[in-house]
Amino acid sequence: MAVPDLSAKPDRLFDREEEWATLIAFSSDPHAGTRLGAVVGRPRQGKTLLLESVAKVTGGFYFCGQEATEAESLRRLGEEYARYRQVAPPSHWRDWKEAIDALLALGDARALPVIIDSFPDLVAASPALTSTIHGALRRVERSAQVNRARLILGGSTAPVMNRLFAPASSLEAVSGLKLDLQPLDFRKAAQLWGIDDPELAFRVYAVVGGTPAYRHDYVGGDVPVDRNDFDAWVCRTVLNPRMPLFREARHLVDEETGHQSPGACHSVLAALAAGCATQGEIAAFLGQQLSDASRALAVLRENGLLRLEHDGLRPAVVRHRPTDQLLAFEHAVARPRRTALEQGSAEAVWEDARTDFNSLVAAPQFAQTCRDWVVHFASPDSFGADHLSASYGSLGDPSSTSGHEAEVVVRERDGHKTGALLSVGIARWHTGMDIHHLQRLHDVLDTLAAQEEDVSRVRPALYSASGFSPELHAAEARDEVMLIDLERLYRGA
Repeated sequence: MAVPDLSAKPDRLFDREEEWATLIAFSSDPHAGTRLGAVVGRPRQGKTLLLESVAKVTGGFYFCGQEATEAESLRRLGEEYARYRQVAPPSHWRDWKEAIDALLALGDARALPVIIDSFPDLVAASPALTSTIHGALRRVERSAQVNRARLILGGSTAPVMNRLFAPASSLEAVSGLKLDLQPLDFRKAAQLWGIDDPELAFRVYAVVGGTPAYRHDYVGGDVPVDRNDFDAWVCRTVLNPRMPLFREARHLVDEETGHQSPGACHSVLAALAAGCATQGEIAAFLGQQLSDASRALAVLRENGLLRLEHDGLRPAVVRHRPTDQLLAFEHAVARPRRTALEQGSAEAVWEDARTDFNSLVAAPQFAQTCRDWVVHFASPDSFGADHLSASYGSLGDPSSTSGHEAEVVVRERDGHKTGALLSVGIARWHTGMDIHHLQRLHDVLDTLAAQEEDVSRVRPALYSASGFSPELHAAEARDEVMLIDLERLYRGA
């Protein structure tokens, strides 16, 4: 069989060129030997479309699991196998051992992907399935038969997939590929939505993030025409009970957590939306003991809905951030006003919620977007290093009742917990910046120097979506500060 044409990636599959090329190369690798791969990713990222398309282009086998008994899954699999081979269905596969052996045998003649999607649903009904696959791969390896089956297991980033391919697990030991399908970054998301205006692109990104399915399937292809249409677009889509996006955040939490303490999980996300970030702050918001809050936090983390971040200036402090922008929007804007929205008052609700959107959703997302820009798009000349980390930072100052905060703390990423400090920055979404913001940065640097942090390489930076004063532009001309606006975030380095 000829090597599949990489240009055959379907138009519906936006971007994902690297993932597509990786899977095509893995699936069509002509070398002898059975290989195992995994494709993981949160729901709505295009994983199923990617796997279906790879199977179609390569002439491979594709099967999508469902929540069902083992007997029903084996029967459905047998029917798909028969259709693929254009033969009569097997009378009955007695167990998964027979089924997996038959599927791997499809690779006896040529390199061929055998794709089993929604794999965790099958494991839920057949916990021994992973051991069965491991045994089947070992049997093929020991046999004299030359086999080129490329078994690819797809599933969400739920704990079951993490356990299956954890270090020292039976499947990880024989795995040759693990592909994690991440949401699109803020620049790719702007391209997906076809928005050229950086401010409008950011506003949309703050609501729906970089999840590809939301662009068409969840809003009916509705895209805001311009900035003036953004408010109406929010009312037409994410605040509209008739649109799938209206209930998506709740479904996402329930689906990903497997209905484990959904009330507690939503309350944790509400605490995060209110500005709580540490475990202690979240527990206080919930009125719970630390141990009670930690259980809900653990469920959300294990299911990929939260991530941990170490403070850039106090590494012992750990903060929690939601991984999905829609979760932040839901719990800051929609959930507190659910009753009014279900009564059809989207415009009035949005008028009331716009301040919360700016302060609780857009502002923290703008700071995160600035950090993402530092890590993924800033040129080495900007901060004086090739490999960077960027995080939120805070300091306690004995002379100040509030301490110091910096939304963008940039360090050289050198494999250690804290690399050399390269930049300290303040980010503001809805506020123009003037010279007093630069003075605040100098106060932070003075405090760091007093704590014996090396600040010799630090470049002060100000990030704003609302502009900078003439005094700041003059300071930038003297190379006293870096000024980064939306235009640079979306188009510059």
